[in-house]
Amino acid sequence: MSLLNRNLTNRSYTRQPADGEVRANAEDKPQAPSDQFIELKFRIHERLVRELDPAKLATRDDRVRRSVEDAADEMLSQEGVRLARSERLRLLSEIADEVLGYGPIEPLLQDPTIDEVMVNRPDRVFYERGGIIYQSDRVFKDDAHIMRIIERIVAPIGRRIDESSPMVDARLPDGSRVNAIIPPLSVHGPSLTIRKFSRDPFTAEDLISFGTMNQAILDVMKASVAARLNILISGGTGTGKTTLLNVLSSFIPDRERIVTIEDPAELQIRQINWVSLETRPPNIEGKGQVVQRDLVRNALRMRPDRIIVGECRAGEAFDMLQAMNTGHDGSMTTVHANSPRDALSRIEDMVLMANLDLPLRAVREQIASAINVVVHLSRLRDGSRRITNVSEIVGMEGQVVTMHDIFTFHQTGVDENGRILGTFKPTGIRPHFIERIQLAGINLPPDVFNLEPAAQVAAKGRERW
Repeated sequence: MSLLNRNLTNRSYTRQPADGEVRANAEDKPQAPSDQFIELKFRIHERLVRELDPAKLATRDDRVRRSVEDAADEMLSQEGVRLARSERLRLLSEIADEVLGYGPIEPLLQDPTIDEVMVNRPDRVFYERGGIIYQSDRVFKDDAHIMRIIERIVAPIGRRIDESSPMVDARLPDGSRVNAIIPPLSVHGPSLTIRKFSRDPFTAEDLISFGTMNQAILDVMKASVAARLNILISGGTGTGKTTLLNVLSSFIPDRERIVTIEDPAELQIRQINWVSLETRPPNIEGKGQVVQRDLVRNALRMRPDRIIVGECRAGEAFDMLQAMNTGHDGSMTTVHANSPRDALSRIEDMVLMANLDLPLRAVREQIASAINVVVHLSRLRDGSRRITNVSEIVGMEGQVVTMHDIFTFHQTGVDENGRILGTFKPTGIRPHFIERIQLAGINLPPDVFNLEPAAQVAAKGRERW
């Protein structure tokens, strides 16, 4: 009987219409490869590792891959195992993935439609496509197999992962963001999460076609960047904050010098006059760590026109506010938050983490004077990402930072495919920053902030984003 005589079709989670959640269906779970197939693959793989010259495997091009597959094919013939042509080709491909790539997850990483890859256990590999999570038929042999792939990822960039340092953030050569965590912190064995780096960055037009924003919001955002307003992008995990930050940064004039600060680096700035700074973890002796706050301070000495912090997480929020308040208008950053108001609270908490003993009112005054616009992203139940609020910070009233919405997203229903329908609506409030936009010589459409039906654009999400 065929070794691979089974259903290899990837199955998605089944969405529940009552509450929009997704859950695994045990009957639809993809079948794992047979033990005989796995044993054969690793037997050939171990022989290749022993016999091939490691120096010839340093490059990952088609010529090297073909030579590996040819060597594996010859060894497979020596084994005397009879396989159908399709099975043999798949086996050779998976062996080449083990030798040259990242093992079972290599095809998932090469698939341009997949956004994220998640390894929970050897036989539980998941991926995200179009905002929906699917379980893959790709499997690892055991925990040691996962550990080998993790070490293959972190070793070339000088990172380490072991019992004394059981968590690591890294990135692949293409820029994809990697997080790995192992026992004793990960109870059921090593876990690996990879946020893939887009080889073809999304454009503003893409975000409109996906339903993330409409033309009116794009016009206001583009004008805000050109007029050097300070912008805070907020949202939960996986809502598209970095993608939106990339899009907004594309509106910065080429003549301006941009300095980005990230942990890890993943922004795709298109301008020529750009310097990218990245944090550094401590070495094996616990020394040499460089955090984002150190880099923000250094950036101020680099004659930047704009400072972009990929994500504010701690005390660097204070230095970012200081930069925004001292001549570096037009700076941008992101923060994890559940709403625009919550984003301000998060910034407030992070400033307090800097241990500067500032009174709370002083911190809020810094926030109110530094940040002009808060753009909030949400990931809806169908997996689509939408800008749900564009808010302006107005100032202070007593002890409270005052703000109001300029645009909001209103859900109108769900179509027959479970996709959320809705419209982006202006609130009718004319923002205070419109004067700065006009002084910059930018003229927005006169009805962009009006509550006219013609100004409302239906937001129809697509699976890609």
